[in-house]
Amino acid sequence: MKAVVNWQEGMKFIGAAPSGFPIQMDAEASLGGNDSGIRPMELIALGLIGCQAMDVISILQKKREQVTKFEVRFDGPRSPEYPKVFTRAAITFVVTGRNLSEEAVLRSLELTATKYCPAHAMLEQAMPMDLLYEIYEDEGNGNPRLTVQGIWQGLTGA
Repeated sequence: MKAVVNWQEGMKFIGAAPSGFPIQMDAEASLGGNDSGIRPMELIALGLIGCQAMDVISILQKKREQVTKFEVRFDGPRSPEYPKVFTRAAITFVVTGRNLSEEAVLRSLELTATKYCPAHAMLEQAMPMDLLYEIYEDEGNGNPRLTVQGIWQGLTGA
């Protein structure tokens, strides 16, 4: 894959990759930017959870799970010193639907972590990642009920 960023002004860049969708990046004012775009480290976090989210929803749909809402959250503290890398990540998969199988959700997490998501495969070498999940029952009243939550323990159960 090839990608390019083109400088606009200050700290603002427009990035493009083969998909053709431009992304505007910028820094906050204290770093010489105008606060007019996403930050590069935010893109890394979004790339990771976007990759995982696409895997998980695809797997759940193939398993005919009745998902009505799906969200993935990233919480990643960063080192206080430069280069200010992510030191770990807690990624929470919030799955809402009707009669969802915890086993199916766990299997989808296993497959994204161990087989399908290249972003996960790369970043797990740089930082520990906890994959948490919350499963909600959609009762049709706008107030889903939490039925189970947990953490995917990996293949070894560690």
